[in-house]
Amino acid sequence: MELFEQINADIKTAMKAKEADKLGTLRAIKAQLLLIKTSGSGKEEIPEEESIKMLQKMIKQRKDSAEIYKSQNRDDLFEKEMTEVSFIMPYLPKQMNENELTEVIKNIIKKVGAESMKDMGKVMGLASKELAGKTEGRLIADKVKELLNV
Repeated sequence: MELFEQINADIKTAMKAKEADKLGTLRAIKAQLLLIKTSGSGKEEIPEEESIKMLQKMIKQRKDSAEIYKSQNRDDLFEKEMTEVSFIMPYLPKQMNENELTEVIKNIIKKVGAESMKDMGKVMGLASKELAGKTEGRLIADKVKELLNV
């Protein structure tokens, strides 16, 4: 089932269950999907990579806001943002753990023949494409730096 249809089905479920917080988050996802659909690309279906990127962006925005709220001792708003993150996360592919990430990046480093930090761009380019949606870009960059500095 395409993400758009899944979101619509989940919106109906949330409405019936009277889950206002979840409903608001799902409507925000649907709004973003509609923006992508009507952006002039002429496509009926949204490519999976594009929808994953959009979901990751939404999560990053909420996590950034949550950090700001936490630093300003606004625990109520921090909790709201983190709750929204928990509603968005299930729509992303299964996230990699640190061991899986390390293995994949080691293989990419071998494949590209990277030897030092000078080669980070090559590794990041391939890693970002290969790991899209499976982990955050910041975690990929941190792991690449760690492995190239050894």
